[in-house]
Amino acid sequence: MAKEMKIKAQKREVSGSGSVQRLRKQGLLPGVINNDKGESRLIQMNRHEFDMFIRHHTSESLILDVELEGDKTRKLLLKEVQHHPVSDEVLHVDFLEISMTKKMRVNIPIRLVGDPVGVISEGGVLDQLIRAVEVECLPTDLVEGIEVDVSGLKVGDAILVNQIKVDPKLVILTNGSVAVALVSIPKVIEETPAEAEATPTEPEVIGAKKEGEEGEGEEGAGEEGAEKGAEKGKEKGDKAGKDAGKEKAPTADKKTPATDKKAPAADKKAPAKEKKGKE
Repeated sequence: MAKEMKIKAQKREVSGSGSVQRLRKQGLLPGVINNDKGESRLIQMNRHEFDMFIRHHTSESLILDVELEGDKTRKLLLKEVQHHPVSDEVLHVDFLEISMTKKMRVNIPIRLVGDPVGVISEGGVLDQLIRAVEVECLPTDLVEGIEVDVSGLKVGDAILVNQIKVDPKLVILTNGSVAVALVSIPKVIEETPAEAEATPTEPEVIGAKKEGEEGEGEEGAGEEGAEKGAEKGKEKGDKAGKDAGKEKAPTADKKTPATDKKAPAADKKAPAKEKKGKE
């Protein structure tokens, strides 16, 4: 049976995120009490006192006697505890007012016990697939947790919800075909040939000379370059000589006709002298 505890609380008059933040700074823990009629009541309590209560319990399915200031003591089931995602500090609590003679539904955590054969001798891995099951029971029959023995599991074996052994006073409402725990072979990721080929290599620079070819390439290039340069120089020299000879020949031909043109001019002057002699 879940342990019963007693805690003091006060009515809370303020609500909203800003007001709740101020309460937390004062060391108070905000909460709410719900009943089966859908009614709710805002409360606050000492946060340190509440932390000390739940620290010694593996489950948060606890029944508390809450002594509400100015009201009678009530039997409350701790329904939900909200924690800060980083610091795990308790931020808010929800309680459900219960009747000790009326059945209720609650989630009870599962604890795996024992070392599976498949893990010890077959190299398997134990996986817990669900952490809690929903149960219907009287408040007096509530337990903090359900133990499930997994020592007989081999590789490939699983325990289902309908195989869990519990007190007949507890009625499990979770689907019986759901697996609670499983022993499996760990997956080994191997590098495929395609992945090996895709391994990046150092890029080759275009035009770069490979090792062993650099010395020979430079030496051969020097000798061949010298020979080709000499041949090209010789060819250019011969060609230049031929071109020069061709250009001079036409120049001499052009001057010859010029001389011929001057000759007739001298002939024209000769008759002029003859006329003077006759006079």
